[in-house]
Amino acid sequence: MISPGLADLLSRWCDHLRGVEAAAAATVEAYRADVVSFLGFQLAHLGEETGAALLSRVGVSDMRAWMAAERGAGLSARSLARKLSAVRTFAGWVAEREGCDVTAILSARSPKFQRKLPRPMTEDAARDMIGTAGAQATEPWVAARDTAVLTLLWGCGLRISEALGLDGASAPLPETLRIVGKGAKERIVPVLPVARDAVETYRRLCPYDLPPGEALFRGTKGGALNPRLIAKAVERARLQLGLPASATPHAFRHSFATHLLAAGGDLRAIQELLGHASLSTTQAYTGVDTARLMAIYEKAHPRG
Repeated sequence: MISPGLADLLSRWCDHLRGVEAAAAATVEAYRADVVSFLGFQLAHLGEETGAALLSRVGVSDMRAWMAAERGAGLSARSLARKLSAVRTFAGWVAEREGCDVTAILSARSPKFQRKLPRPMTEDAARDMIGTAGAQATEPWVAARDTAVLTLLWGCGLRISEALGLDGASAPLPETLRIVGKGAKERIVPVLPVARDAVETYRRLCPYDLPPGEALFRGTKGGALNPRLIAKAVERARLQLGLPASATPHAFRHSFATHLLAAGGDLRAIQELLGHASLSTTQAYTGVDTARLMAIYEKAHPRG
């Protein structure tokens, strides 16, 4: 349990995340749970306080005690870093509004961990996945739909939610799409002719009207297409082709970035196309490309 004052601050912060930051409901709930856990520990550690006074009392040793307790309970370094990020964001927001000193919280260092590299598919695997997923559908329009969605993921670097968020007004696809991604961040994405053609084939075969304001991609009963159906189609294609479990719908987005980088694409431009807020997120793909080049080198070099 946390004090009413802290509960009020937390509620206002969550409202800020939803309204100003346009954070997804799942993100807000995860952040809220992380902060509640932290506040509960500090209340037990320091004693009952009202509102922002508790955050002002947290010192360096208190932060270390909390982090040690989390690690001792089995929390991974990656998960602790995520939890600490939520706590620091909350503390910074409170400090701006309440004028309290939260230096110890903001200066706490995240635990080091090995970042997982994105796991893209090869170009041939991506093509085979799209072809196989389409060939498995029992109806021609469903085959065209799945092909169009996956082509958008690979050809435009869209998230599955972004592709399925397109409405009837988006088609025929223009030369560029204005996509609203995470955090309501807008970006302009060029549309390849192959993606435009795939969507037009789907539209021609789809048995449902696709007016502006309603979903472009439909399920078999006419409602908006559930992303789980695309995930299942990709899973069936993956199993048929013998590809690893990392070959998911999101892997098409990873593949988009990696293949662009391998072809000489500029990292900043790829950042803009993906809608990453931080270049450090996009830089993960340089590690992927380096790993691919080293694998080729070791395989091809006579001393490899």
